[in-house]
Amino acid sequence: MQRNTILVLGAGGGIGRQAVEAGLAEGHRVIAVLRTPSKLPLTHPDLTIVRGDILQPSTFESHLSGETVVVSAIGVSGGLKGDKPTTLYSQGALNLLEAMKRRGTRRVYFISASAVEISPVMPAFARFAAKNILGKLLRHMYADLRLMESKVKESDLDWTIIRPPRLTNKAGTGHYRFAVNQWLKNSLSISRADVADFMIHHSEDTDTYKGIVEMGY
Repeated sequence: MQRNTILVLGAGGGIGRQAVEAGLAEGHRVIAVLRTPSKLPLTHPDLTIVRGDILQPSTFESHLSGETVVVSAIGVSGGLKGDKPTTLYSQGALNLLEAMKRRGTRRVYFISASAVEISPVMPAFARFAAKNILGKLLRHMYADLRLMESKVKESDLDWTIIRPPRLTNKAGTGHYRFAVNQWLKNSLSISRADVADFMIHHSEDTDTYKGIVEMGY
């Protein structure tokens, strides 16, 4: 694997921070973009921390280049009890894609969620929960994630949309299953660390370009 520059948007969040740490561990240069830099108390010779916002491309666009691998790990706050109408994912994706075109950057990951589309190969209880519980409690977030996905799919860049199932804070294992543009049977959970591991190790995997990835153990 060649040494890359990895730009992580939302670097203070769960997957974002894991992507920063995984990238550094593999010897890459990492640019961490987050609205509140103090939320990422890391120091490393290959780490640059930038105060930025995906809704304000001017705050991070100058850090993009033709060789940059971009990870969009942004997320809304609020959780299950604080779901509100949002355009963060869809407008953020549009801003990022346009900035990447201007800078000649092609490779990018977007984090979505498995429940945006109910998998027919999930166990019945998981399908019920996704549709009738998560689908209602997070209806605004999922609506914007679906819009984000539709905008990303219109792009001719080398994008990958990851739809993780239930995320955990467990340590990464490096051992997980994934499927590209296919349903993954019994994909019920994955650690944020292993989502980051996948992105770092598949940035040059052309089989994942313009693909939707499901992951699980």
